[in-house]
Amino acid sequence: MKIGVYYSPKTVATSTLEKPSIKDNEALVKVSYAGICGTDMMIYSGQHPRAKAPLIMGHEFSGTVDEIGEGHDFQKGDRVIVEPILNCGKCAACKAGQIHVCASLKYIGIDKDGGFTEFSSIPVDRLRRLPDNVSDEDAALTEPLAVAIHTVRRSSLKVGDTVAILGAGPIGLLIGLIAKEAGAGDIFISDVSPYRLKVATEMGFTAINDANESIVKEVRSHTRNVGADVVFEVAGNQITADQMIDCIKFQGQIVVVSVYKKAPVVNLAAMHFREISLITTRCYSPDDFTKAIKLLEQKTFDVNPLISHILPLDEFEKGFQLMENPESSLKILFHP
Repeated sequence: MKIGVYYSPKTVATSTLEKPSIKDNEALVKVSYAGICGTDMMIYSGQHPRAKAPLIMGHEFSGTVDEIGEGHDFQKGDRVIVEPILNCGKCAACKAGQIHVCASLKYIGIDKDGGFTEFSSIPVDRLRRLPDNVSDEDAALTEPLAVAIHTVRRSSLKVGDTVAILGAGPIGLLIGLIAKEAGAGDIFISDVSPYRLKVATEMGFTAINDANESIVKEVRSHTRNVGADVVFEVAGNQITADQMIDCIKFQGQIVVVSVYKKAPVVNLAAMHFREISLITTRCYSPDDFTKAIKLLEQKTFDVNPLISHILPLDEFEKGFQLMENPESSLKILFHP
């Protein structure tokens, strides 16, 4: 079968491998679509602490059951989405039902070969059935949609609140969609990519190009210098680490979604005097994943505009090169 392999920093290529065999608790999934995400780009750049080459990356993928043993709820031909979290089941977080903050959390596509391949062996309990009216392409966005749902549910967002989102990548845009669904009033989103900001505008958000404007000034002007009720930081750099504090109102809430490659300097004194709350998020719970599938099934909003490219695995290297340029890419899917 054809596979896309990470070999070393900035080195990926299409290759071939024997079709995997499955164990009793596994299913062989024929991959339909698999998306590149920020974590894959972290691996690609050689900055992920756990991912070891050679590796078949990819944890955002849909597919069809191609082979499965007896005694399971799935059968050959079932359309599925993969929930890629692998938890230990033994630590305090797992015992409390919070498996997404497992002390030794692992991921399909990071700690185990993932979806950038024609076929992938997946634990049966990691499969979710795909509703008939959800396309395979849209289904590949279930995992990042679950991240956005978890993020907004973790926040203190209330109906009518003014929201600022720092970063208009796929996660930032999905957070905007979920915040809007949750009742947010005005939603401001910033980036330096005109392409991504154009998509944000088409989705109904107030898009701010931080290359020549200031989201801090725009938000403060709109709120009579009070600030946003909730700020979602989704870009992961020092500039946005500063902006998240400057954008927020007194007793407002900052939600840090980014996984910083380099620890930022955070002005705690500026937060202290306005009683600002800061929380973090990590991936999603099983319930968030269920809700993501339900929202896709209900056609609550259209996630398809986030898909900028669909490529065959033969263009695996090209996909990562495109993803390095936010001026022309959002969500890139491989179609094995």
